[in-house]
Amino acid sequence: MSSIAGVIAKELSAGERQVRAAVDLLDEGATVPFIARYRKEATGGLDDAQLRTLEDRLHYLRELQERRETVLRSIEEQGKLTPELKQAVLEADSKVRLEDLYRPYKPKRRTKAEAARKQGLEPLARTLLANPRLVPRQEAKRYVDAERGVPDADAALEGAREILMEEFSQAADLLGELREWAWRTAELHSRNIRGKESEGAKFADYFEYSEPIQRIPSHRALALFRGRKEGILKLSLQVPENPNRARGKKGSHSRRPEGRPALTLPEIQIASHFSLACKGRPADTWLLETVTQAWKKKIFPHLKSELEGRLREAAEEEAIRVFGGNLRDLLMAAPAGPRAVMGLDPGFRTGVKVAVVDATGKLLATDTVYPHPPQEQQVQALKTLAALCRRHGVSLIAIGNGTASRETDRLAARLIKDSPELRLEKLVVSEAGASVYSASETASKEFPDLDVSLRGAVSIARRLQDPLAELVKIDPKSIGVGQYQHDVTQSQLARKLDGVVEDCVNAVGVDVNTASAPLLAHVSGLNAGVAEKIVEFRDRQGPFRDRTQFMQVPRMGEKTFELSAGFLRIPDGDNPLDASAVHPEAYPVVKRIIRATGREVRELIGNTRLLGGLKPNDFTDQRFGEPTVRDILSELEKPGRDPRPEFRTAQFQEGVETLEDLAPGMQLEGVVSNVTNFGAFVDVGVHQDGLVHISQLADRFVKDPRNIVKAGDIVKVRVLQVDPDRRRISLSIRRS
Repeated sequence: MSSIAGVIAKELSAGERQVRAAVDLLDEGATVPFIARYRKEATGGLDDAQLRTLEDRLHYLRELQERRETVLRSIEEQGKLTPELKQAVLEADSKVRLEDLYRPYKPKRRTKAEAARKQGLEPLARTLLANPRLVPRQEAKRYVDAERGVPDADAALEGAREILMEEFSQAADLLGELREWAWRTAELHSRNIRGKESEGAKFADYFEYSEPIQRIPSHRALALFRGRKEGILKLSLQVPENPNRARGKKGSHSRRPEGRPALTLPEIQIASHFSLACKGRPADTWLLETVTQAWKKKIFPHLKSELEGRLREAAEEEAIRVFGGNLRDLLMAAPAGPRAVMGLDPGFRTGVKVAVVDATGKLLATDTVYPHPPQEQQVQALKTLAALCRRHGVSLIAIGNGTASRETDRLAARLIKDSPELRLEKLVVSEAGASVYSASETASKEFPDLDVSLRGAVSIARRLQDPLAELVKIDPKSIGVGQYQHDVTQSQLARKLDGVVEDCVNAVGVDVNTASAPLLAHVSGLNAGVAEKIVEFRDRQGPFRDRTQFMQVPRMGEKTFELSAGFLRIPDGDNPLDASAVHPEAYPVVKRIIRATGREVRELIGNTRLLGGLKPNDFTDQRFGEPTVRDILSELEKPGRDPRPEFRTAQFQEGVETLEDLAPGMQLEGVVSNVTNFGAFVDVGVHQDGLVHISQLADRFVKDPRNIVKAGDIVKVRVLQVDPDRRRISLSIRRS
């Protein structure tokens, strides 16, 4: 524990005491949001991002420790654990280094080297390696034994070579050096498989491609691996050979005798590691040929697999990071708030699905209208929509951005123009994941009697009211803000996205009297079972009036209450503090503030001048220090503040509805739908997102696109180029 805490503390540039305290809290079952907000004294103020990193590294290092113990136990059982090897295993700081050390001792399937040992050929291998002055063929004749499967000297030498090749390929320090050298110098090449040009057109950029493996960005790496998986691309890894192909000086191990080509750079490194050189001795040629065979047949194939794995791992890690960032931006998008909304799920032949929800998200009415071809019942559709808006006081129209979106957007514009007294606004929203929600168990429970096709319209309406509350009902991977999300390790992706959702939900807080069970399930300390019990209790007993009532909910123990209570809000409860992020455990601090100021809670809340004049140190005690008191005072100033931005809408340009309507130089407004490492995708209302390449995001160098834009941002773009055949749109945000 001490070493793990020390390693993490160094990586986070934090104190070991801080890390140890955070680890103890995590081990006790505390969540990252709870620790970040309510245990600042213990952790020295580590924020949620640091705590997520700490949590990930703790998981990795503990897995490493478990593997270390397994390796030590295995080697010890074989009777081969020396003090030096044990020390090296204990000091291994990565899984790769640990596996390098274990490689010679790992139980294997029957190998040629193992068979040669059983034939009694290991002494021959050892003798030739130790004394190159011996003549290999003459020495090998001593080991000829037909009964043991060694019919002649050539067979004996072949067996001895297999033993040395295995030894060369299992030298941990050598492998580490070669791996890092190859990572710095290797290039990954790709070419198309003949006859696959048309089928694999989307991979055309990689039909003739090469790049240093160390510099390949995440999106290109994952595209290359996908191209190979789909049978379109063939990948090969190449490392540099000896730049000086001329024969070296006499005695140099950089050349082979008898005019053979010079050893490659990695072969030179292997030879040097085992003190082998070409000095004209009888066994030198045989030993250096063994080095060559070890590199070609054993070491390079192993390193090739490892380097590709390293590239994939780094690419996946970055892709998951990008997906997590985009998901965070989408979940934290500005909510329209408690307004009655009409959701329109566009369609041609099947019609436009309509759902109206009230200010709390409760479904009020559904319908289907057919304003588009082939029915073209636009007049009737407008009458139906206007009647629904009047009847239910609709003020916002949410339009899904799928098929027939622009046509439906025009329909809504006509409705607004024809019925100005309704004071309607419209907005096209992403419907990504709406179909997944429609067919989900959550939707079935919520609307058991509602047709699946209409559930999507409900989701579209609600995600405009509160993106966070609605999108948590959908598997994050189905929301579509990722970069090759289906190509990454799904368990790691799910873990990352679950953490993002948890952080977002708890950053905003949840109204316990209106929240759905799926939303409550992401509150710190709660799970799906407890969330269902809260909803059942609320439905049976009526709205919660006080946070103390939470303890009456079945399965809500003291620990669960501690972790969740500060994030569960009661806006119109008996105690004003219950609507804030002040944790019930800290209410005594507020009582001290009340006594010191002579004001009641309701008089304190929002009183910026009074609260700003208070000194946090005057209200601390052994349990609650200055960081917590500062948070309490800040919360009293603006209780339950929403960290999300203010709601605003984008306006798509009239007459620009398809890709063919675009032309270079056009100035448009759009919504950022996705951000990757190479740029941002923007929806400009033509059913095909355009790409703002990273070089077009600003009039300066941009390292990370998310420093400039994020998913959900409304931006003004200029069309640079349109490629109808490849369905590609190039955009720019730059002024120049």
